[in-house]
Amino acid sequence: MKVIDLTHCIHADMPVFPGTEQPIFRKANTLENDGFQEAKITMYSHTGTHIDAPAHMLSNGAYLDNLDIEHFIGKATVLDFSDKKMKLIDIDGLKIYEEKIKSVEFIIIKTGWSKYWGDKKYYKDFPSLSEEAATWLSEFKLKGIGIDAISVDDIESATFAVHKILMLKKIIIIENLTNLDSISKEEFILSIMPMKHKNADGSPVRAISIENI
Repeated sequence: MKVIDLTHCIHADMPVFPGTEQPIFRKANTLENDGFQEAKITMYSHTGTHIDAPAHMLSNGAYLDNLDIEHFIGKATVLDFSDKKMKLIDIDGLKIYEEKIKSVEFIIIKTGWSKYWGDKKYYKDFPSLSEEAATWLSEFKLKGIGIDAISVDDIESATFAVHKILMLKKIIIIENLTNLDSISKEEFILSIMPMKHKNADGSPVRAISIENI
C-alpha cells in the first residue's frame, strides 16, 4: 500500500483566498509554564487544502455534517490538464476522460498550479471549469471534484456558477490540492476527512491518496 499526502501545510504566512484573513497560531500553554503545550488556532473554514459543502453557497444546501462519512472517501482518478495550457476546461477537453469518469467517485483536475503555491501567480490564470463542463460533470455519479488550484471557478467570478452547479448535485469541491505528480496509479482511493462540527460549510482536510502496490 502506498499513501501519498496531497495536502498543503497550514501556517501563518500561507496563501488564502483574496479577502480572507490568514490563520493565526498562538501558544496558549507551554511546557515551561504549564507542563504541557497547547496552541490556540484561529482560521476560516476554507483555509488551505479544504472541501466546500453545498451549504457554502446554497441557502438550502447540505452542510458537511449532513453528509454520510462515505461521502469523503472513494475511488478516484486524476484528469491531467497540466500540459494543455487551457484557461477554461470545456466539455471537449473532458470528454476524452469520459470512461474514466464513469468508473470513479472522485475526479481530481490536475492543472499543475500547485507549483505556484506561495507566489502571486497562484491567484492568476489558473485553468478552471466552464459552466457547461460543470453541468456535464454533474450528470455523473460523483461524490466530489478536486483541483490543485485555489478554485474551480475563475478567480474573477462574482457568481461562482461552477460551484453552484456542482453543489446542486451534492458534489463536494476540494481545493488547493498538491503533490499530484506523486500519484502513479490510474485509479486509487481518495480520503478527504473533514473536521466534524455542527453546520460545517467547509473544512480543512488532510487529503491522501491510497494506492495498492
